[in-house]
Amino acid sequence: MTETLLSTTFSTFQALPFSDRCHRLWQRGDHLLIGVSPGNSYFSHLRIAQLVRWGRQFFDSVDVVHADLHVDTQFAAFGYPADQASRRAAKEIKTTRRRIERGVELAGRPGVGVHALSEFADTPAYRRLSAEVATALVEDQDFRQAAEGMAAGFLAARLPEGEAPSPDQLAAGVAYIAAELPFFLDTPSLLGVPSSVSCYHVELPLTPVLFGRGHGLRAAPEQAYAVVRPRAVPQVATAA
Repeated sequence: MTETLLSTTFSTFQALPFSDRCHRLWQRGDHLLIGVSPGNSYFSHLRIAQLVRWGRQFFDSVDVVHADLHVDTQFAAFGYPADQASRRAAKEIKTTRRRIERGVELAGRPGVGVHALSEFADTPAYRRLSAEVATALVEDQDFRQAAEGMAAGFLAARLPEGEAPSPDQLAAGVAYIAAELPFFLDTPSLLGVPSSVSCYHVELPLTPVLFGRGHGLRAAPEQAYAVVRPRAVPQVATAA
């Protein structure tokens, strides 16, 4: 993974493009995609504002996409009745959307879009990419294992420490992740940008599968991935 340190007076982030190709697409600076998960406390409105301000210094455009598909399915898999799962999901999605919009407004930068995944569900590009993901989940063992590992990691926050998800919970988690994967595979075809870098604050189990191997389902040539996280500020000792 190649490290790129870029900073602004508002915030300093460490950017780690996954591969040399990802680094080249980063340097092109066409488009940055910020993915936000409902219920993830990392994405406060201040953090989103920082990311947007920072990203707009180096990319022609920035889009923030938040998940709103299969959120209710996850609540249902944890035992909530269908109507209660639907209400809880709607509340969580609404809160996430407000947080994003507040952060983007605070950033005060042009060229920033805010989208829900459901806005793309009926587009030809999203349907094509979703079909490729569904096929890979059945036929590609490495892909399936990585997707399940990624789902288990996300579900761990809702489970008692050390407890593994049930089959239903794991299936709900995989469905949730599968809905997001088109933006890891080919954001340019979804948003009409020349190239794009999808970013998140940790490396995901699917990253080496989609961006590192030479076979199976892989990201499009103009799609990159980078870990973007706050750089730790060294502590300065003070005299007692």
